[in-house]
Amino acid sequence: MYNGIQIIFLILFSLNILSSQPATTNAMLSDKEILELIKQGSSSLHESKFEKSFETSRKALHHSYVSKDNYLIARSYNNIAANYQGLAEYDKAVFYFVKGLLYANRTNNDTIKSWLNNNLGNLYSFDKNQFSTGLKYYKKALWHSEKTNDSAQIYVTKLNLAWAYFYIGNFKEGEPYLKFINVQHKKYGKEKTAVALNMLNGMFYSHKNEYNKASSYFLKAIALGNQGNEKQDLSQAYSEYAKLLFKTGDFKKAYENMATFNKVNNELTDSKKLRKANLVGINLELDEYKRKVNTIESEKELQYQSLKKSRIIVVLFIIALSVLLLLFYTLYKSYSFKQKKNKELIIANKELSVAKENAEVASQQKSQFVSTISHELRTPLYGVVGITNMLLDEHKELANSPHLSSLKFSARYLLSLVNDVLQINKIEENRIVLENMTFNISDEINMIKNSLSFIAKNHDNKINVYIDPAIPEYLIGDKLRLSQILINLVSNALKFTKNGEVKIKVDLVKMAEKECSVEFNIEDNGIGIAKEDQDKIFDTFVQIGRKEIDYQGTGLGLAIVKRLLDLFNSSINLESEAGKGTKFTFVIKFEHDSAKSVEMINNIEVDLGTNQIFKILVVEDNKINQVIIRKIIEKQNSNCIIVSDGFTALEILDKDKFDVILMDINMPIINGFETTRRIRERGIYTPVIALTAFNKEEVTEEAISSGFDDIINKPFESEALFKTITYLLSRQESLSLN
Repeated sequence: MYNGIQIIFLILFSLNILSSQPATTNAMLSDKEILELIKQGSSSLHESKFEKSFETSRKALHHSYVSKDNYLIARSYNNIAANYQGLAEYDKAVFYFVKGLLYANRTNNDTIKSWLNNNLGNLYSFDKNQFSTGLKYYKKALWHSEKTNDSAQIYVTKLNLAWAYFYIGNFKEGEPYLKFINVQHKKYGKEKTAVALNMLNGMFYSHKNEYNKASSYFLKAIALGNQGNEKQDLSQAYSEYAKLLFKTGDFKKAYENMATFNKVNNELTDSKKLRKANLVGINLELDEYKRKVNTIESEKELQYQSLKKSRIIVVLFIIALSVLLLLFYTLYKSYSFKQKKNKELIIANKELSVAKENAEVASQQKSQFVSTISHELRTPLYGVVGITNMLLDEHKELANSPHLSSLKFSARYLLSLVNDVLQINKIEENRIVLENMTFNISDEINMIKNSLSFIAKNHDNKINVYIDPAIPEYLIGDKLRLSQILINLVSNALKFTKNGEVKIKVDLVKMAEKECSVEFNIEDNGIGIAKEDQDKIFDTFVQIGRKEIDYQGTGLGLAIVKRLLDLFNSSINLESEAGKGTKFTFVIKFEHDSAKSVEMINNIEVDLGTNQIFKILVVEDNKINQVIIRKIIEKQNSNCIIVSDGFTALEILDKDKFDVILMDINMPIINGFETTRRIRERGIYTPVIALTAFNKEEVTEEAISSGFDDIINKPFESEALFKTITYLLSRQESLSLN
């Protein structure tokens, strides 16, 4: 409907403006007076007084034609076209700009040619989105300005060129123009260009990903826009700033700026409605003017012209009505299509929601399954490891028995496989958080070397270590995860190397004020990895080369390494050639702060172990575990009472007192959580330590809420158990004194 009415107004206004003369302008005006009228029209346009600007510019155009001055005619058309551009009547604006350019080209005045070409460039680039056409007009405007050395107009045109290139995303072409206007702004820039200049700098630095600079420029543009009258530039500044905020992930501020952009745009849109109302008033005045002029003409000519115009109006009305009907039909089809797609989208969203819920349930079931299986495997493994240790303690003559050593190694190896499965599951569920501990990297590497010496000896391998002396003595980071990474890589290298050498090389790469980057190289001269297999080795449960030699493992080691390095914001590099060996390289950033390291070292708990004899209540349902725990406690010259369930433990606690309670969690009838909760409800504050085959992180929250004082994972070393007992009792004594 809007397009049809635009066509009618364009034709009617063209007929009126070219065939009519104002009734009140019979007197001749001088060129100076005409120029003053043109300036008045331009001033009214800048103040958005479109009705007044139209009247003044139309009057100036008439006198310019009478004066036959092509320069004044061109300037008058420039004002009329700018009015139509302000009213969003872009086709009419193009028509009158081109007409003005036609008369400007008949003069030797390059300034008016530059103005008209620049205005056409703006219209095509931003209003009609025909960027190539707009850029051609800008280049012509620039040529005319440079011809007359009009520095101010060169500045304006280059600002528009930079904006146009940035608008279409061509920052490379627009950058030279931005540099120019940045340099020349103080000399030739005006207040009304300051908003646009700062916005363009913001767009440029946003493209360069220099977000702080970009944000500063956008905020400056917005501040200047709010102070001045350049509301169109202000709305664009809000829009571009919102894009930057979306890009940097600050979605809240982005949406706030988009809301402000919409508000400013709505204000502009409302003002456009008023402008269009003014245009209707102008057309009515033109019709009245036409009637007065036609009274002078002969009746016959008047009737002929009226009939001719009536036919045109009828034809145009039919065309406009057809356009309107077509528009309504298009809107109806669009609405029907939208309704159909909305229904499909609702169904798809419901299906997606159900699939998401199913996936979450499956993930929870998987986690529960892994946790349960690992617990059930750890319990008998604890028994095997514990009984093996008991045999070695009671029968010293078996210390060198290869069978007993093999049994112990196999049990611990199977336990490590269970831990690998748990570890990969925790990483996939994002349940691992890096911890900060102070450590000496040389001590950690040598500890790893010693712990893997058994595997090295079995394969007749040597482990050689080189540590850069420039690395600080103490670093701060997650040494446990680092050890996991190195143990997996070094043990892998040892398994796949026979009669060879494994090198552990650690170098300082970069040293900053409180941060240092350390590079780790694990290199072997073993069987190597074929090129076609190198992309697969970091996947879970993938093992290369098992067809030829039966290498032990689950295929999880390197997958765990890669995921742990992701937590360190690092990556691993692989160099390998089949038959020659393999080299793994990665870099980790550690914190280096001497004062902080000293503080952390001072806060490390000191072993408070004593020869004190404890009275311990053990609540454990597994008979094998009962035997092992009893042996561990009695070996430390302490006494214990062992019960198989929570109810029996509660009965004994009603009659007797103990120094500490060791509580299994997974028990029949009443589990360890509920038993401990009931102990605390009875006002018994004896320290309770959880002994569990579950992963510690899985039970910590419920253990704390139930009243446990600490958690120890099975299998455990007796030193760790009695160190924990001593610490808890000393803490309890300290609290009671306070």
